[in-house]
Order: sequence, then structure tokens, then C-alpha cells
Amino acid sequence: MNKSKTLLIALLVTLNSSSIFACTNFLVTKGASVDGSTMITYSADSYALFGALYHYPAADYPQGSVLAVYEWDTGKYLGNIEQIAHTYSVVGNMNEHQVAIGETTYGGREELIDTTGIIDYGSLIYIALQRSKSAREAIKVMTELVQKYGYYSSGESFSIADPNEVWILELIGKGVGNKGAVWVAQRIPDGYVSAHANQARITTFPLEQKKNSKSISSKNMKKLFNPEVEVVYAYDVIEFARKQKYFSGKDAEFSFSDTYNPLDFGGLRFCEARVWSFFRVVDASTERFLSYINGETKERMPLYVKPSTKLSAQDMKNFMRNHYEGTPLDMTQGMGCGAYNSPFRPSPLTYQVDSVEYFHERPVGTQQTGFTFVAQMRHWLPYPVGGILWFGVDDATTNLYVPMYCGITEVPQSFSILNGSLLDFSWTSAFWVNNWVGNMVYNRYSHMMPEVKKEQEKWETFFNSAVQNADQFAITSDTVKMREFLTDFSLAQAETALKAWTKLGQFLMVKYLDGVTKVEKDGQFEQNDKHIPNKVIRPGYREDFNRETFVTPNPERFRMKSSEEMQQRK
Repeated sequence: MNKSKTLLIALLVTLNSSSIFACTNFLVTKGASVDGSTMITYSADSYALFGALYHYPAADYPQGSVLAVYEWDTGKYLGNIEQIAHTYSVVGNMNEHQVAIGETTYGGREELIDTTGIIDYGSLIYIALQRSKSAREAIKVMTELVQKYGYYSSGESFSIADPNEVWILELIGKGVGNKGAVWVAQRIPDGYVSAHANQARITTFPLEQKKNSKSISSKNMKKLFNPEVEVVYAYDVIEFARKQKYFSGKDAEFSFSDTYNPLDFGGLRFCEARVWSFFRVVDASTERFLSYINGETKERMPLYVKPSTKLSAQDMKNFMRNHYEGTPLDMTQGMGCGAYNSPFRPSPLTYQVDSVEYFHERPVGTQQTGFTFVAQMRHWLPYPVGGILWFGVDDATTNLYVPMYCGITEVPQSFSILNGSLLDFSWTSAFWVNNWVGNMVYNRYSHMMPEVKKEQEKWETFFNSAVQNADQFAITSDTVKMREFLTDFSLAQAETALKAWTKLGQFLMVKYLDGVTKVEKDGQFEQNDKHIPNKVIRPGYREDFNRETFVTPNPERFRMKSSEEMQQRK
């Protein structure tokens, strides 16, 4: 990992802390999915993140080896930790054993950041993936790492899943001079779904009992691997809160979220609202929490809900493209969406008018996304083929989710961290091609987005079918040939996606050049023998946009004068 990590941190650009808090995770258990797979989703959102698919090959190390840890966001050297004898292969945020980890940063109490810690949240994810065969083992590795070496980052929610279980781990440091962290990990019951989006969501939880307890403290980590255990927490998670005077009630009343990440309006409207956008679709009863995210009622949304219908990987891809459509928060409606119903708003998230602070909604699908994925873990298949990282770069709204098997031994050139950067455009980089398409769409959303949706449906349907065929072929091979085949297959799908989106971008440029729309017939542009369009449509603006933008502020400014008025000129 040392060489890969050094190369990675040399190429990553420092993240702007104000743009980190936009990530979204949705979690699906086996019993809540159509095929019995577990799933977690992730959007890594930042204006300063170059989207790429990271790869850490499996490796063996001699006794006494050390691992240099660099902060994932900035590349800052934090220190050395002990390296283990063998590490597992990791592709993106999933390892060869179908363990997947996502995250959202909630920040929490600023005084609890330990600037002397060695392990930051990003390193914690990728080190744990290299050392874990299950979600429970990942929880053990992660919490023991921060206890031994100190936690460098602010508060974090982690989604941790394997082919059989899905967990949320919420963790925050203890400040300079208090090495370690306080945390709670809770398993999502089978048949349910959960979500988090930059706001800690674990409130009260069952405390350890003397007999038959489904909850244990970190003093009893050996019991973590008992399948009956559903909650595990730091032994001092409540004691530390009392010491810091954050909490003074009874132990049974202790809420992790309310103590270490107290809700404010931003936590409701910018973070919990994204959770609500998912919950309301899968469980209609949660529609009532609109008043909660409006800051009108106190009842918290549940940590998890039971969906009315079981969910597919394709459903999860589509959920990652949400902008509150069809709700009172719909970002494609109102004057903020501009002339073409765009659900995107320029940063910053808040702004002032006449010294009063206002805000834009924050949706799941965002233009500043570096990369996004739907991790799908399938327990009935061999590990190299069972795990699929449906991977995309840039905004999920306008990109393609491409299948990357967890058993591949190299990553596609189009997803490589070596192919371009935020300051280096590359036509062979999926990040840049997707951004090119996306930025065209943002400016004429209502016209271009139907074209993109048509292509998304076409190609993601193709990928879904291709995966079914690849599964059947791969499982008939030995492990070596299986991984070779899966690698070739995944590389080919990435190349297909790059070509498809390059072609889509060219099509959009031609059809919508200079604000007009060229007419098609049977998939071909109508043109004469000199390649000049026979007809173009000048769509103009919507009537309500014209009224509010040009007419209402000054009714006479743009009004055409009649012939009679012209004759009456002095």
C-alpha cells in the first residue's frame, strides 16, 4: 500500500472543508432487496475532489513493517502505524471479501478534534478494508486503530456492510490529550433500510445487560462476533459525555446524536432532508417528517424503516439522483431553477439579502460530486464475483453507474487517478467527459436531461444484463481465470461507458448549439445536402420565467410598443 498511497496523496487536491459536508449514504439489508443482496450507496462530494477509482492490491509484509499514514483529504503526513502481515485487495470502497465502507462527515463538537491523532477518516476506511473479512471485523479494526493511534478527523458516520449484514458506526474523537474516540455501532435489522447524510443519526440505544444482551461495550469486543449482538459501543461513550458536561441524564436516556452532534436547522434542512427524500419513497408513512425537517416539530426520524417494496441496485442508482422532485422542496420548481428548471444552485449554500441569512436546498445529486457508487454484495456467489461496485464519477444525475467487480486486479484507464486532474483535462478521463456532459445539461436542464435519462436507461439496462451473463461465465472458472475474466469485463464496460458519454456529449453540442434545438426525424437531423438544418426550434423561456424576470420588476422596460403608440410619438 505504501507506494500506492504515496502516489495517491501526491495527486489528490486538498478538499475544502465547507464542501465536504454533502455526502449521502443509503443502506439496504438482505431482506429489503429484491435478490437478497446487501447494498450501500455513497456520493463523495467536494468541489476539490478529482473522481477516480482507487486500487490497493493484496500484499504481504515482513514482520516489523510500518505503514505511513497520510490524511486522505490533504496528503498531510500524520505518522506511522504497524503494518500487518497480509492485506486484502481493495477496489474503490470494497475489498475482495465483499466488505464495503462509505461515510458522511457530520463534524460534531469542534473541541473533540484531536490534531495529534494519526488516523483520519479516509485512511481509516481504506486501512480497514485491507484488513477485514466482515463488517464486524471492520468495526473492530476501525475502533481499535483510533484507540491505539488517535483519531485525527471530526465526527463521522460510516456505513459498513458485507454480504450478510449492514451496520452504521458513528464516531468522534475526544480532543487533544484524550487519545481515542467515543462511538456507537448499530446493525440495521434484516428487512430494513437506513440512511445518513452528514448528521449523526444514532440516538438512544440498548445498553449492555448481564445476561443475553444484544448490546456490548468495547470492553467485551470478543462478543462482537456473536451474531446475536446488534449494538456495540465505546465503554466510555456516556462517561466521557458526563465528564465534558455534555450530558447529565440517566444512562438509558443517552442519545449519541443529540450529545455529540446536536441538531440545528442546517442539520435538519441540509442533512436529514436527504434521508427523508429516500425514506418517503420507500415508506410512505415517513412523509409526515416534512414538518421535522422544516424545523417545526421535534420528533426524530427513525434510524431505519421497512420499505413497502423490495429494492434493486437500479433503484438505488436512481435514488442517488434525487433533487426532492415531487415534494414541497422540489428544486426543479420556482424561480431558483432558472429558465430551464435546473435543480442545481451555485455555492455557497447560504447567502444574505439585506443582512438576513437565507439558504438553498441541498439535494442528494450534486454537481460537485467527485465519485459515487452503489456497492452490491451478493452472499450466494464466490467473493471475486459476488461484490459489484456500481461506480460513477461526477454527478449521479448525469453520469453512468458502471459495474466494477470486487475481484478485479486493475482499474480502467478512464477511472485512473493518473489520468488527468482537476487542473488537467483529459478526453480519456471519465471524470472529465462526464463533467463536460453535465455542465452542458445544467445550463439547459429541461431540454437536455430527457436525452441523458434516455441514455442512462439504455446503458444501465445493458450493464445490468451484461452482469448477469458475466456472473454465469465467471463462476465456471477457477479463481485465477475468474479474476482475469472479471478484470477484462470491467475494463470493457468502463470503455463502453466512456465512448457512450463522449458520443452523448457530441450529440448534445450539435443538437442544442447556441440556444436553439435542431429537429430530428427517425434519429437523424433533418438537413439539406450541404448539411444545413432544414429547421430549428427557438424555444425561448417559460412564460412564468419571462413574467417574473422581465415583466414584473419593470412592466414597461421590455414591452413592445404598438403601432398606435408609435404614431403618437412627439
